Amino acid sequence: MTQQPLTPPFQAPQLHTDPDAALRQVQTIYQEAIDHLRAGFRRFLEEGSLPWPVRAHYPLVRIRTVVPTVHPRGESHSAFGFVAQPGVYETTLSDPFLFADYYRMQFALLLANHGVPLEIATSHQPIALHFALDPHEALQGTLDATLRERMHTTFDWPDLSSMDDRIANGTWQPHGSAAHPLSLFTAPRVDYSLQRLRHYSGTAAGHFQNYVLFTNYQFYIDEFIRLGHAAVQDPASGYTAFVEPGNVVTHAAGGQPPEGFVQGTHPQRLPQMPAYHLVRPGHEGITMVNIGVGPSNAKTMTDHVAVLRPHAWLMLGHCAGLRNSQTLGDYVLAHGYVRDDHVLDDDLPLWVPVPALAEIQQALQQAVAEVTRLEGDDLKAVLRTGTVATTDNRNWELDAQNTPARRFSQSRAVAIDMESATVAANGFRFRVPYGTLLCVSDKPMHGEIKLPGMADRFYRERVDQHLRIGIKALELLRQRATGQLHSRKLRSFQEVAFQ
Repeated sequence: MTQQPLTPPFQAPQLHTDPDAALRQVQTIYQEAIDHLRAGFRRFLEEGSLPWPVRAHYPLVRIRTVVPTVHPRGESHSAFGFVAQPGVYETTLSDPFLFADYYRMQFALLLANHGVPLEIATSHQPIALHFALDPHEALQGTLDATLRERMHTTFDWPDLSSMDDRIANGTWQPHGSAAHPLSLFTAPRVDYSLQRLRHYSGTAAGHFQNYVLFTNYQFYIDEFIRLGHAAVQDPASGYTAFVEPGNVVTHAAGGQPPEGFVQGTHPQRLPQMPAYHLVRPGHEGITMVNIGVGPSNAKTMTDHVAVLRPHAWLMLGHCAGLRNSQTLGDYVLAHGYVRDDHVLDDDLPLWVPVPALAEIQQALQQAVAEVTRLEGDDLKAVLRTGTVATTDNRNWELDAQNTPARRFSQSRAVAIDMESATVAANGFRFRVPYGTLLCVSDKPMHGEIKLPGMADRFYRERVDQHLRIGIKALELLRQRATGQLHSRKLRSFQEVAFQ
């Protein structure tokens, strides 16, 4: 006979009309589940086996609506926080302590927009052991092959079938009486990305901020480190800490570390895509990630950052200028993209347009003007708005038939790089506001290629200004209402309720 798993007490659905009470119930269910799995795993390590499987489940939130939401014409409403059709909607939830502010806001909007209570309960989705363990405990060395084999029959392991992106991709289909999704991501999908973020970035997911800069050069990171340390020493900046890979935290001058704070250590070697965080209360600061070169890295990092539901992400990097009128050091503000990167073709078909977002474009253009102190024709001389082509072929200009160059010319592209369209397309796909500001570093079609001396001088002269523009743009966006930033341009007509 198969032994029944040992589980914490099942929490039947409880009705809540207060978002704080709902959040507390979610936290209670989750904490009991995590404590149960960790205790079971410690006993497993001590005894070498257990007489029964150990299992715990994620918490769940559900809403039942009977009247469709109708927004009167002419009134301003958020693009999220409601379901458009009557029915049953639900989602599993992970780490309600990390996502406390986010979940509380989603619960409050659902309650306000529908006037029906939320159901909070234990779900039927098991939590994989990998997602429950304390990340500060190093366990690999204590597990031999025999113990690892027994783990498979004692604990639940990650189920890839529960981690796909069908909801975000718009390909999810209901089955029978199954509830409709409330969120783009299930709890296992969130947990998977939280693990990946720690692995690729070298910092805990909890350090990530709501405004994100991606770059393809370490030069920008070096400058961000300098600016970040300066910001936390300035009491007027509003930034409270600067976090580097290894969870090394520099607190603001005069600031006190939170209770239970444990300082990290710099890693012996940097992770694949290191992240740095300029922290403000409520995660309202700025994160910068060096995604390196290429669309594959760009997709990987944005796939995982997306579960944190940031308010905006921007790509700052270098590009090849395609117009004779451009000079090295000019800026390119993307208002359209040619997707020749291929990494998202199966998730976001090429026939789907990736539009520019007015709120992002305006912030970037204003930031360029303020940082460079240029206006009118002088500003236009250094800032070109146009289409950016993104390719997965770094040596596209060597094609003997000039096929890529002909396509890019037909598209009216003004610049080409290897990441921007990927970052923008994944922003569109995951409903994260996105934008691109590039700096022309070479003009291969016009014989101007990077030479060592020229490149070093160019980087020194331009990186500081370019980065300051990106930071300024995000600070401008932070000052505006996030409801306007998460506009309907990124939402479909069959959309989940969660932002």
